[in-house]
Amino acid sequence: MSSEKADIALIGLAVMGQNLILNMNDHGFVVCAYNRTTEKVDKFLKNEAKGTKVIGAHSLEEMVAKLKKPRRVMMLVKAGQAVDDFIDKLVPLLESGDIIIDGGNSEYADSRRRCAALKEKEILFVGSGVSGGEEGARYGPSLMPGGAPEAWPHIKEIFQGIAAKVNEEPCCDWVGEDGAGHFVKMVHNGIEYGDMQLICEAYQLMKDALELSHDDMSEVLAEWNKGELDSFLIEITSNILKYKDTDGEPLITKIQDAAGQKGTGKWTAISALEYGIPVTLIGESVFARCLSSLKDERVEASKVLQGPSNATYQGDKKEFTENIRKALYASKIVSYAQGFMLLREAAKVFDWNLNYGGIALMWRGGCIIRSVFLGNIKTAFDKNPKLSNLLLDEFFRDAIQDCQESWRHVIATAVNLGIPTPAFSTALAFYDGFRSERLPANLIQAQRDYFGAHTYELLSEPGKFIHTNWTGHGGNVSSTTYNA
Repeated sequence: MSSEKADIALIGLAVMGQNLILNMNDHGFVVCAYNRTTEKVDKFLKNEAKGTKVIGAHSLEEMVAKLKKPRRVMMLVKAGQAVDDFIDKLVPLLESGDIIIDGGNSEYADSRRRCAALKEKEILFVGSGVSGGEEGARYGPSLMPGGAPEAWPHIKEIFQGIAAKVNEEPCCDWVGEDGAGHFVKMVHNGIEYGDMQLICEAYQLMKDALELSHDDMSEVLAEWNKGELDSFLIEITSNILKYKDTDGEPLITKIQDAAGQKGTGKWTAISALEYGIPVTLIGESVFARCLSSLKDERVEASKVLQGPSNATYQGDKKEFTENIRKALYASKIVSYAQGFMLLREAAKVFDWNLNYGGIALMWRGGCIIRSVFLGNIKTAFDKNPKLSNLLLDEFFRDAIQDCQESWRHVIATAVNLGIPTPAFSTALAFYDGFRSERLPANLIQAQRDYFGAHTYELLSEPGKFIHTNWTGHGGNVSSTTYNA
């Protein structure tokens, strides 16, 4: 009997790696498990993988020898240098047409570089976003593979087999060339930051402005989860708010109000700046976490900086709760519209052929931002694959119209009560800017020309840039050194 019996190898036996292996095993694939510290392999085979078809390897050579061709090797190791180190060790052991898959949280630029470098060695590289945490990995994650398109037919059955399913459709499809899979995962994580911040702002308004109990807020969110806001994050937030500590108090009230971050939301904000796309809500969500982590400074500031004397809402609480729901929904629509704007721009820059409806479907199940709402996004792109902005789709246009009055009322009320709503507010500011035929940027053009001779464009002659000597002294020479 040949030793080449494994369908795929997986390197990295942390919880995510172990769970993905068990998931693949459940779907009838034979997996070869490998870890740098080989005791982990033996321990895994003796315990979690006991009674399965999973096989182990104590060296990369042994692992490669056990694989069917084309060999498929998936890594779930720490992003960065560790991925490059494994690739360097694998390349001499592999041959033309073999496939290396990076399922870690890598930066898309690294995936682009690896894809190009391995292409020269005739090895197919796939960088795949994997979302859904430990549970997703075990029972059905959302998978976002991109890279060498020739690899897809060889991994499609495994990837779509183990992915989450919504209406029997797998939450996994080919995303696009080189770094596209990891770019889409990055935007997913940025949107996740936005969704979490929006829910936090709704929570603070209900807690501080309406003075609702944590049990009441949990019920409100459970109710919201039955409608258009039905999503994983709303569901878990409802559960978190009602969870009691051993003394019967809500556990949430004992948790430090300073949030950490791993950096993926920041990457989204940085690439938005890099490509000039106003992904303002994700940017504000990153900054909100940064502000939360200045805890000591906030404690000091709270003693000296004054706000409004009254921070509670005087009107109908039930009515205002519904207004908050609508503000959350409208802001969420803006956030996703901005995320897809960034995807569209990246596709232009890198010449990726992205399937936007497919991406929405990949996020429908298995991942952290899974929600009913993504079905509407898929429908919008199915109806018009060339849709330039989600806000222009009939469904979302009407939804925002329906929410608009509540949205404005909530933000105005929050301002008057001194309760910060950075994500709600920036979403509305973007909406109002996007729907404006004219913005005051004509003044910016004039200012730049005045102080730096950067020239401006006249409405009557588009494409023609001229300079005015605004002061009567100074020269008439225009500057062409940079564009700010």
